[in-house]
Amino acid sequence: MTPSFSRIIATLLPLVGSSVHAADATAGRVDTITRMPGLVAFWDFVNREPDGARRFTAHVPAGAANDYALDAANYVKDYWGAGREATYADFPLMGRGLFGQAIRIRKETDPDFRPFLFVPRARLHDTPLDIKGAGKSVTVVVWAIRESGNHALAGIWHEGTDLKQKETAGIARAVRGQRQYALFAGLNKGGSACGHVSENGASSFLNKYALHKCNSAGISREVPADSPAEVLDAAWQCFAMTFDDATDELTGWLDGVAGDRWLENPQKDGLISFAANAWLQGRLHREPGLQPGEDPDFPKDQFYNPPEAKPVAVQVVRETADERVEVREYGYTRVRVTTRAGKEVGRELVALRLNPWWYPHGIYRPADDGTGGPFTIGRVIHSSRGVGFTGWIGGVAVFDRALSAGELKRLSDLALGPEAIPKE
Repeated sequence: MTPSFSRIIATLLPLVGSSVHAADATAGRVDTITRMPGLVAFWDFVNREPDGARRFTAHVPAGAANDYALDAANYVKDYWGAGREATYADFPLMGRGLFGQAIRIRKETDPDFRPFLFVPRARLHDTPLDIKGAGKSVTVVVWAIRESGNHALAGIWHEGTDLKQKETAGIARAVRGQRQYALFAGLNKGGSACGHVSENGASSFLNKYALHKCNSAGISREVPADSPAEVLDAAWQCFAMTFDDATDELTGWLDGVAGDRWLENPQKDGLISFAANAWLQGRLHREPGLQPGEDPDFPKDQFYNPPEAKPVAVQVVRETADERVEVREYGYTRVRVTTRAGKEVGRELVALRLNPWWYPHGIYRPADDGTGGPFTIGRVIHSSRGVGFTGWIGGVAVFDRALSAGELKRLSDLALGPEAIPKE
């Protein structure tokens, strides 16, 4: 062997070793997810159809009849008849990622172009991905690099296009909301991991939007999507939401941590004020007779009254010989209670818990009549044409149960590098 050839071999061998190591790490990450009980589907954007359109497909349990191939669409064209068709070319590929590949959701400048990837309703209705009804729990996990935005990452969350607002002017297809479950990049708390569920597919508490949602305590960082490779490779974060039917809790998790989040003075919040009013209306309804401030027409199925049987903490605000004012903290509410001579004379909501959020319903169960939505990645169909989340998505997983804190930490740790891959 000549000296020059020896030098070439010596140069290439570390590169080959590095590639093999990276491939082993990627395979280990995928294996960790696919072996976790309850997995319904996991898109790593590496799995594709073997021929034809070569669409992205999901890892599914052995024996599953559906691999949930993803189509591309532009919802503005579908519902307003404006803009161009979307194709896979509208989702640039990173060429690497935690699981071997990643797609980019771009900050589109054309207001008539809002592309997303999706599984049509016709291909998911009544399959394991169609998690719905009473007694069902769900987990959605997305590994992403957030560049900007606070909207949808993945889920079955067709928000509807029937709202009477300026954005729906000229709408060609006005459709009622078809929400079930989804994970967002924050919404009212931008950058948090925000879980959303709906019992009716439509709105909550007489607001036009669905408001059963949670927000992780942690906030994701913003990283330009065109950053250098070494910056992007270190920027992956794990967003997750769980709904546990056994505890009636909807929880957001960022990098394996849920955290406690409360909203003080919810009556002053533009959206959560509707939940605060739903708490008030439910409380007043339980009192005999029509109470001051009570709306007798408020729908009973929209009351919001988390358990308040026993406080977990009590703070005395003021106490005199004949009056006592205290703030009682319950599992999901903080209430200012005034008593005189030992009798309660006032009760006021002072805070609502946003993480976890109390949700005592089942998940919306669409009939097989066109009232169910698709599973979408990157965006959801809705009346607004906002750009939404932008950045990179490297993996999307759905489970038909609420994963534990330990399991979510294990999935989050996959972003830490090869050393985080569990050893058997």
